[in-house]
Amino acid sequence: MNFREIIRVALRALARNKLRTILTMLGIIIGVGAVICTVAIGQGASEQVQQQIQSLGTNVIMVFAGSVNTGGVRMGNGATKTLTADDAQAVLQHVQGVTAISPIVQASVQAVNGNENWLTRATGSSQDFPQIRNWPVVSGSFFSQRDVDMASDVCVIGKTVATQLFGDQDPVGQMIRVQNLPFRILGILQEKGQSSSGQDQDDILFMPYTTVQKKISGISWIQMMMVATASQDLNPSVQNGIAALLRQRHHLRTGEDDDFIIRNPSEMAQTAAATANTMTLLLGTVGAVSLVVGGIGIMNIMLVSVTERTREIGVRMAVGATEANVKWQFLSEALVLSSLGGLIGIAVGMLASALISNSLGWPTLVSKLSIFVAVLFSALVGISFGFYPAVKAAQLNPIEALRYE
Repeated sequence: MNFREIIRVALRALARNKLRTILTMLGIIIGVGAVICTVAIGQGASEQVQQQIQSLGTNVIMVFAGSVNTGGVRMGNGATKTLTADDAQAVLQHVQGVTAISPIVQASVQAVNGNENWLTRATGSSQDFPQIRNWPVVSGSFFSQRDVDMASDVCVIGKTVATQLFGDQDPVGQMIRVQNLPFRILGILQEKGQSSSGQDQDDILFMPYTTVQKKISGISWIQMMMVATASQDLNPSVQNGIAALLRQRHHLRTGEDDDFIIRNPSEMAQTAAATANTMTLLLGTVGAVSLVVGGIGIMNIMLVSVTERTREIGVRMAVGATEANVKWQFLSEALVLSSLGGLIGIAVGMLASALISNSLGWPTLVSKLSIFVAVLFSALVGISFGFYPAVKAAQLNPIEALRYE
């Protein structure tokens, strides 16, 4: 009996009890579908985080103002006022591997255009910010070093601010009021979308950091600085150089805590990737358990089938079927059950992933690898759990089998 004949007989045997066959395959369908869907959710989340961190730049180091402890009262990050624009300039000049730097000062402001107004986030930066953040201007231009030196009343706005204040009109060259001061719009930034925390990155208004310091917030310090390095490989040495320089400039003694915090997005990317991989593995394990349960169902049904078809087995052996023929016959039935269930499960998993993405807005990514692993695993389940019933059927005594009622 050739392979095609074995499969044909297996399909015919399974078709005798259609409802039982469908219910048996259901465990494999649910298992494969769960593997495809859960892994797609995990990989989608991982891909989204990686893209957002990549948009920030893996060759960027962020230095924040640190926490402070005054009279036993601990205040959170950003409470110190020791980080200055002069520190940023010193880092650019003296730390090897630094290619650009931007002081950052932020404030919440009300932007007004005629009868339209919008509460947004004003971010003061240097003229190098678009280069550091890989955030180009799609219309108009960014402000210049001269604007920073003169604390000019100019700004560059995000897509959300442009839509809220100007609708479909071109805002470049228009005037808006920010904190009752007139500002000229120089350009519009490329749309970024939401961050990993759900914040609208396009709801932002950029100004020279000197303008925010002197005319918006009335401060002389900065809240953070963004440092661009020549390559990601230099990040560790640049971090050490920044830390040593700032401790020296801030006159911190040995053993005294830093009054600043240094963060490396590449480390954040590695942590996020590890977390996402762990989540994907856990979710995939849940689906794998469902597959094992489906395999147990296949074994149970195949054992019942052996018992029901004992006389049929005896007849086959009596007319010349070998133990190998009988074994392959029942093993093929288990394999057909698991393979059909696996194929249907793939369709169910992909459909469930699409529904979750559309209805809940979760990012999903169905990879070819997850499909291959799910199909391979379902086939292995069919072979593993169908082997014992097949061996049991092949070892039946032909004479005893013919006598079975």
